[in-house]
Amino acid sequence: MPHDTSLIDIVAVGFGLAFVLGAIANKLRLSPLVGYLLAGVAVGPFTPGFVADQEIANQLSEIGVMLLMFGVGLHFSLDDLLEVKWIAIPGAVVQIAVATLLGMSLAWAMGWPALHGFVFGLALSVASTVVLLRAMEERRLIDTQRGRIAVGWLIVEDLVMVLALVLLPALGGMLAEGGARPADTGVGAILAELGWTLLKVSLFVAVMLVVGRRVIPWTLEKVAGTGSRELFTLSVLAIALGVAFGSAMLFGVSFALGAFFAGMLLNESELSHKAANDSLPLRDAFAVLFFVSVGMLFDPRILIQQPWQVLATLAIILVGKSVAAYWIVRAFRHPTDTALTISVSLAQIGEFSFILAGLGVALQILPPAGRDLILAGALLSIIANPLLFAWLDRRQARQQAQAAAPAPPEPPPGPVLVPDNHAIVIGYGRVGSELAGVLRERGVNVLVIDNDKDHIERAHAAGFPGIRGNAAADRVLAEAHPETASIAILAIPQPLEAGEAIAKLRVLNPALPVLARAHSDAEVRHLLAHGADGAVMAERELAYSLAEMVMATPAFRYAGRELAVPPV
Repeated sequence: MPHDTSLIDIVAVGFGLAFVLGAIANKLRLSPLVGYLLAGVAVGPFTPGFVADQEIANQLSEIGVMLLMFGVGLHFSLDDLLEVKWIAIPGAVVQIAVATLLGMSLAWAMGWPALHGFVFGLALSVASTVVLLRAMEERRLIDTQRGRIAVGWLIVEDLVMVLALVLLPALGGMLAEGGARPADTGVGAILAELGWTLLKVSLFVAVMLVVGRRVIPWTLEKVAGTGSRELFTLSVLAIALGVAFGSAMLFGVSFALGAFFAGMLLNESELSHKAANDSLPLRDAFAVLFFVSVGMLFDPRILIQQPWQVLATLAIILVGKSVAAYWIVRAFRHPTDTALTISVSLAQIGEFSFILAGLGVALQILPPAGRDLILAGALLSIIANPLLFAWLDRRQARQQAQAAAPAPPEPPPGPVLVPDNHAIVIGYGRVGSELAGVLRERGVNVLVIDNDKDHIERAHAAGFPGIRGNAAADRVLAEAHPETASIAILAIPQPLEAGEAIAKLRVLNPALPVLARAHSDAEVRHLLAHGADGAVMAERELAYSLAEMVMATPAFRYAGRELAVPPV
């Protein structure tokens, strides 16, 4: 080739393979993460065929880490944590400690130094945010007591991992290769180094809270005032990556911590939802490249060369963590169903485990074999997690069938009784909320479906029964009782999700009138092809409305001349 195309190669091949394998994993009802990781294995140096440039992959993965952590910060909710703090904080800390000790025990059995075992165990202790939230949303558990505990637990785990990302480089810098302390390095020197690291982090946090809390929201508001969607999206990404880069250059803290704080401060802005939505496509794209780059590091030969170590690692994730979480929840006198739900939801590892493994290998405080075991444990546990949830679903169904009054022990939030002849409004944003209000004024019973927690809270505050969840999910649509509805209106701006929801509504009630919202002729065709009776293109209807207002005006000026127009 006339010039180097390594970057194009990894982006094109990585995205292509990740799409194909991710779609296959999704079809098999597995997390798409499995497909992304396998795509990385396929283009890695340990499998035949095309081999991507590892150095470029690592740099792309760093951007992926920053945007992942930015997303974690954007969705960080202190209120959610405080609501279940009495169980989430001690529970998560104890469970992390148990999993870390189990990992250290396995590492000791393999002859690794103590510090290697600590990093290994720590990486096995934290669950994947993506996998946990997807499982909870599919089962309509996010807003239940079980869901709030699981999310709060996850927040504590994430915060502990953020702290670990800060302290591990200091430990790695003070300890020699192999995890042993050099002869001239005493405990005092190590504590001094850790203290200096914490001081730099404290200075960074102080600057972000004092300056960043004012500057970042102010910047967003000013950019939003320009009306340019491109500039707004660019400003969000510039803030995320700029704060991450600046924090590393000025304060010596990790890119990940800087991006996390940028997202957390953006979360306080009224424009946080727009920031999250606008940055989501790029965050998702680089997250895929992050998982592909992680998969490239995995040597599948470890499954054959060290099968017992792989099984022991998997046992820590599926059994050790789960048993610890189960007994912790039971110790706080929560029902068995709640304890089982929490323990099953935590029986997997993901993003933070990969970040810690990569950092540990880079700092020489984790051997490459440890990274391979972590990746093998992640792949197998993510594959096994849906099976565990399926077992839990069957168990709860049997219990309900055997009970005298077959009611679920903890019903999902939203309407208990849905009135007949109701209108289902999917989406409670600017369009959906106005629509719901107009329908209520005209005597129509309205039921709202929205995936956003704040939107559902606003619907409840306005007096509308609401169901939180993805409108294309079978459980969500079933709870809305479309078989007794009079009409369904999709006010969401996502045509793919809307099309899938329309197709499922058609199956549940073929006679149900369905209307949808679109932003282009192509979207209109897509929605009609999936079964919508009508699709309203917002821009066209706005143009018609403005034209009618113009024509209804007794007189208006055009090109400096007064023109009389008869009222319409």
